[in-house]
Amino acid sequence: MQKSAARYLIFFQYAGTKYSGVMKAPADQAVEGVENHLESAVQKLKPVNEVSVVISSRTDTGVHALCNSAHVDVQRRGDKPPLPEQDMVDALNFHLKAEPIRITRAYRVHSDFHARYRAVSRTYVYRFALGPRHHTEMPVTERDLCWALRDTRLNIDAMQEAAALLLGTHDFSTFRALSSETPFKNPVKTLEKAQLEPGVSFSQRHFHRDIQFWELTFKSRSFLYRQVRRMTGALVAVGQGRLSVSQIQELLEARDSLAFPQNLTAPAHGLFLTHVQYRDTDLGACMLGEQ
Repeated sequence: MQKSAARYLIFFQYAGTKYSGVMKAPADQAVEGVENHLESAVQKLKPVNEVSVVISSRTDTGVHALCNSAHVDVQRRGDKPPLPEQDMVDALNFHLKAEPIRITRAYRVHSDFHARYRAVSRTYVYRFALGPRHHTEMPVTERDLCWALRDTRLNIDAMQEAAALLLGTHDFSTFRALSSETPFKNPVKTLEKAQLEPGVSFSQRHFHRDIQFWELTFKSRSFLYRQVRRMTGALVAVGQGRLSVSQIQELLEARDSLAFPQNLTAPAHGLFLTHVQYRDTDLGACMLGEQ
């Protein structure tokens, strides 16, 4: 008797520079998404079922991930048992070796598990650097991985005060960019973390130029379209003296995407999705009836 498909939750990372984003790009589009390559890798396992990779967390072109996730069903031919989790990781990485995409973990999950809706939180880190007069003064190891600011100093205290205003449950309409999904997305989100702290870089120990690295960390169950990049841009503007702390409060209260100042959104290449969290019970072994 042929067995049903096994559902896997896979965690993966990628350098987003060369992709249109994480989501699948249409066939007539020259630049592909990360999902195109994930689906291709699964198809090379020759499953019986039609392959569909369901991504948990969308990222734009140029945005990176150290930990994104997705679920996928794989039904092997005949009476072959489901692939063990580590075998799934190794097989997918074999077929992805030409791309800056890596599978880090895989879990067998229940057939009704959904990678997007079962996630309990997502964490993003935005990296920026102070000191370089031009992005060409950044170490080559940081190319497309950090926002280079010409400022040598920022008002860190003011940035931290402004970040604290974003914590908690708010209508973040001002901090989202408009998209086709805007009418269908609830703008009320609960921000659990908005933290500014010194960052680190391998190059700091060996590249003798006065460049300071900083990181902004944001954690929430979910985010609106470009919300993290808008919050980052606004907080950096506070540090530069272009916006006041009270203006951050005013932007929140405006609840209007068009109230956000033009050209203030932080660029994509400094942003990393670093963690998608699930309940431990969702990552446990499948019931015997689904083995």
